[in-house]
Amino acid sequence: MIGALKRGLAPLSGELGLHVCGGRGKQSRRTPDELVAIGDRVGLDGAALALTSRLVAKVDSAAVQDGFDLYLHGFIVADDGQWGGVQQGMNGEARQARRYHWSSEGLGSFVDAPHAAIEGRVGGEIVNLTDRRAAASRDAQLDLLRDLGPDRIVREAAALEPPKPAAKDDQPMLPHLVLPGHHDVRPADVMIRRLHGTLAAAAENGPADFPELLLVPGVGARTVRSLAMVAEVIHGAPCRFADPARFSLAHGGKDRHPYPVPIKVFDRTIAVMKDAVGKAKLGNEEKLAAIRRLDAQARAMERHATGPTLPDFVVEEFRNSHDYGGRSVFGWEPPVAGERAAGSF
Repeated sequence: MIGALKRGLAPLSGELGLHVCGGRGKQSRRTPDELVAIGDRVGLDGAALALTSRLVAKVDSAAVQDGFDLYLHGFIVADDGQWGGVQQGMNGEARQARRYHWSSEGLGSFVDAPHAAIEGRVGGEIVNLTDRRAAASRDAQLDLLRDLGPDRIVREAAALEPPKPAAKDDQPMLPHLVLPGHHDVRPADVMIRRLHGTLAAAAENGPADFPELLLVPGVGARTVRSLAMVAEVIHGAPCRFADPARFSLAHGGKDRHPYPVPIKVFDRTIAVMKDAVGKAKLGNEEKLAAIRRLDAQARAMERHATGPTLPDFVVEEFRNSHDYGGRSVFGWEPPVAGERAAGSF
């Protein structure tokens, strides 16, 4: 989708005042350079936008550790400096994707509940340093770098790692020493050395706050997780909280999961939003405000509302898919034999 928007809007960027950057894989890593170029062209601070892009990517890859690896980074900026970001991660084992949505509108912090939304199947507790309750952990990690230093942090983190079965030649006679019981270099040794080097670099940089820590070159999920674990033990600062994702399935999926895209519903949604945005531009924000209120009420009701289970809901959507204009990469959905046509959508 980001690639399609990028190609489609490029010829119209001057007219619309919208610029799409990023994409999948290698394209995502070109985002900062693209933003600098756009800044030079339209008179924005491209360097600041590039820094924002890097920080957004670091937050979702290191501060939110939910088992999803980022593979897409999209960044959309307007001529007035407003921006929006969307990233997508993949969990290969679960064969699931997750999207992280950002918006400059109303953004007060990059690390304290910054997301406009996180869409995906909800998991259990995760390491989430963007949770408002994680403020103590974020501060404690900076204290650890300043007061404990890399050596002790690595020792404490190694002691907190789950023990692994020892091989026959891996029986150190002095277990209280943090030394391998072998002469050859093994992956675990490399990881510890790399962690130590990254922590040393971070300590040398002396980050003033958590965003600065995330932007230190080399600091990633492993470094942040180690710091968070040690901060929890030494300072009692929790880092694990309920998964903040919300599973959105209003418009299905192009791969028929959880069900085919209901084109008629999709088009109707676009029409309603387009009408609301158009009226808001003319000063009539009543319809847009109503949509916002509806969203707020829906989020509140999610905590208490009862109804059909997800499997029952999906079955019903498949049953009505043909009447809703259901479509996927496999084509249009045929009518279900013996089923009566669905009514309104």
